[in-house]
Amino acid sequence: MKVLILGAGYGTRLEKDLKNDATGKYHHLIGVPKPLLPIGQYPLATHWLKDLADIKHIGGVYVVTNALNHSAFEAWASEWENVQLLCDGTTSNETRIGAVGCINLVVKHFNIQEDLLVIAGDTLFFHDVTLVDLIQAFQTFQHKDDKASMVVYVNCKDEEVHKYGILEVDESSRVTGFLEKPQSGETTSRKECPCFYFLSSHSLSLLSEFLEERKDQPLKARDATGNFIAFLSERKPVYATQISGRYDVGGLQSYIICNEHFQHEKR
Repeated sequence: MKVLILGAGYGTRLEKDLKNDATGKYHHLIGVPKPLLPIGQYPLATHWLKDLADIKHIGGVYVVTNALNHSAFEAWASEWENVQLLCDGTTSNETRIGAVGCINLVVKHFNIQEDLLVIAGDTLFFHDVTLVDLIQAFQTFQHKDDKASMVVYVNCKDEEVHKYGILEVDESSRVTGFLEKPQSGETTSRKECPCFYFLSSHSLSLLSEFLEERKDQPLKARDATGNFIAFLSERKPVYATQISGRYDVGGLQSYIICNEHFQHEKR
């Protein structure tokens, strides 16, 4: 299994929050890409690498960056022998190729033919959620069907449904639908699906197909990774497993909450 951490985003909402912060306490974080934000004792992405270090199934870790922040990632990655970087060549949010485009870029560039774990570079899980347990869950689904992919979900509140991608699943935990930021009345599901995907090797060829079908659509249709999960679930088996919770470092307030939690507890 390979691992890909998505780090090519521009964090525009967080940047705006940081520049508008009247206290000035967090101005030193302006310009820092989200995966390199200090969370507790380490940069955000380092928490994942430390968790991955002891897992034998992992055959390599890739991080996709943009050209604007590539040098910062190079400095960070110099401490990790198993990390390979790939720059998407973009320099602004307006010219970005989108998250699904970045996944496909890495798959093509490194000729990945194994299962691939994709992790958003602004996400961390609660401490009781372990990669070992999630890998075991993925393997259990693959024993049933070797083409199976797996996503995770967190139960959200009614008033939060419109903020997230929402999964619909059947009694066997197979994904039957995915709605991108629906209104609460559009679905009875409250299963929020973060960008953390175990993609089967059999699913990787569908990345190019997905992008080709949407090449003339607005970037939003290609950028949101949940749209690919919806596309994939109609063509290959995708299963879902529940986790207790996660931190999504989208803006300053969510950064503060995540950072304070990890300052008090070791991951």
